[in-house]
Amino acid sequence: MNKLKILILDDSERIVFELKTFFQDLDYIVFESLTPSQAFEILDKNETDIMILDINLPEMNGLEVLKRVKSRFPDIEVIMITGHGDMEKVIEAMRAGVSDFFNKPFRLVDIQNAIERTRKFVALNQKLKTVQKHYSLISKELRNRVEHQIVGESDAIKSVMDMMQKAAEADNTPVLITGESGTGKELVARGIHHLSRRNSHYFYAANCSAIPSELFESELFGHQKGAFTGAAEEKVGWFEAAHNGTLFLDEIGDMPLLLQSKLLRVLEDKKIRRVGSNREIPVDVRILSATNKNMEKHIRENQFRQDLYYRLNAFFIHIPPLRERTEDVSLLLKYYADFYSGAMNKRIKKIAPELIEKLKKHPFSGNVRELKNMTEMAVILCDDGVLKEKHFSALERNGDQGPQCMNKACPYFNISFENKFDLLQIEQYLICEALKRSDYNKTKASELLNMSWSALDRRMKKYGLDC
Repeated sequence: MNKLKILILDDSERIVFELKTFFQDLDYIVFESLTPSQAFEILDKNETDIMILDINLPEMNGLEVLKRVKSRFPDIEVIMITGHGDMEKVIEAMRAGVSDFFNKPFRLVDIQNAIERTRKFVALNQKLKTVQKHYSLISKELRNRVEHQIVGESDAIKSVMDMMQKAAEADNTPVLITGESGTGKELVARGIHHLSRRNSHYFYAANCSAIPSELFESELFGHQKGAFTGAAEEKVGWFEAAHNGTLFLDEIGDMPLLLQSKLLRVLEDKKIRRVGSNREIPVDVRILSATNKNMEKHIRENQFRQDLYYRLNAFFIHIPPLRERTEDVSLLLKYYADFYSGAMNKRIKKIAPELIEKLKKHPFSGNVRELKNMTEMAVILCDDGVLKEKHFSALERNGDQGPQCMNKACPYFNISFENKFDLLQIEQYLICEALKRSDYNKTKASELLNMSWSALDRRMKKYGLDC
């Protein structure tokens, strides 16, 4: 970390001199000012990490200075010097974003402790800036990749693309993206971000169903060191990570009710508090969310807050299932065949016309993700450069994504078999059954199956499965 740069603003020359001497002995870079106007001149010309600010000043009071500093220089951490009886002002200062404070008369050790606490925030901010700078360098390339992956010429997908462009132009408005699993909700969210003015900042995707409820608040807002058992160090939450950028909350319908009220407050106040801290941190984040659930039903069953739903649903995009835009199947098939053949250094010369017709009649319960996974497997199996129906095993099972109810019942799995004992079929069935019993909550389904969430997610993607 570079040398800490500190600006002192106090109308007492004695205090300014005393603090300046102390900080210079600690090898900090120090700027000094006796008035707010002088301080703002320094801030305009010099990069500053921490500001030491007296609450009682000429020209304007310290609270007004604090608000202006946070408005114009949001990355500067402010430590406030207060007098006795200033508790109401201290509370207001904390709401305005002050990092720390100490009382007059003060000891130099108190100041040093306040600086040490605050410099941790400075280090985290510098780390975030480094990440965001790196992200901006690859932003254009990512934008091109995202746009090219949204494949289709149907009226339905053209409508989605048009809505994406409109959503991107309103880059503060929350957007709710709905659609069955596998339709490409995250891809649409990334597209909105990369088409918006926020595209030089971070896009952070978070899966609400993948986080245990007891850790959810920490993931969302971050935590202080020692905030709870296991919190060995400070953690930046999703909101801080996505500052000035976009936060994508996938499977928003699985967010715990307690967290829903806290998320609503953040959307209204534009401020977060880390777990274990009373300090409010201003955040500028665009929220995109997605779900495959019936949210109106969730609201009626008191599983989701209606007021939060209206907040998130300020702009609405629905992605139709692949079976409702079959004219896009051939384009998607060619796109993924070209992609995977290139990645595997294989040549696909032709796609059999009868294969395309068969795929158009396939139900695609897993939507585009299912077609993508099927095509990857087909390219692996293809040896003569021509993709045929025989390379798509799901089509050979008449498009059934799970086990069929046949003649002879299986007492263990409540399914039956006609000719073979198909282990893959059983695995798909058990995954579907666990999802149904857990109301399609992946975390609960993985517990029923006695496997990790990531293992379940991999298997669902492997089969293009969404039961």
